Amino acid sequence: MPTSTPRTTEDTTEGATSSTRRTSPAPAGTAGSPRTAGSAGSAGTGPGRGSTRPASTGPGTARPGRRHDRRRPPTGIHRGPHHWFAERLLAVLSGRRPVHSLIGHTIGPAYDQLITLAPADPPQERAYETRRLSPVIHGCGRFTPGPGVIEAFARIATGDRLTALAFRLEQGPDLRWRCAAVELQGPRP
Repeated sequence: MPTSTPRTTEDTTEGATSSTRRTSPAPAGTAGSPRTAGSAGSAGTGPGRGSTRPASTGPGTARPGRRHDRRRPPTGIHRGPHHWFAERLLAVLSGRRPVHSLIGHTIGPAYDQLITLAPADPPQERAYETRRLSPVIHGCGRFTPGPGVIEAFARIATGDRLTALAFRLEQGPDLRWRCAAVELQGPRP
């Protein structure tokens, strides 16, 4: 066991000078009298007794790193307004939502186009039949021809069938995005 030479310090208290032998330095950030050999303060240095180091620092005590799962996109990723509109347009075109649910989000002839593209019967309140496949967005992309305009597309997969959806978004003076045109190519989802 290695032995260390005790340090000698001088404390000044009300003009008097005294010399004490210290066996261990006082913990960082604490004020008060130094610990001396044989005092109660040097009984232990475990957790809760002034120790600043963790209880165990051996191998296997490190916290595991963050999980990096590449199958899912990170939660902090900003997808953009075209993804939101693609989901809403798919819900209207497949009959899961009524056309008037997008009345405040469309301008110009886009609402009339949605009326002709959407199914004529009202959306069903019951759950989908087990035999019927639900359409999902297979991919969504965009092109920005200028400021305040997004021309977007989406591939809609219903089983093994693909349908192409194209739409144009325009940003108004209130900075809200609105759908200005909708086109659907292929079988209705």
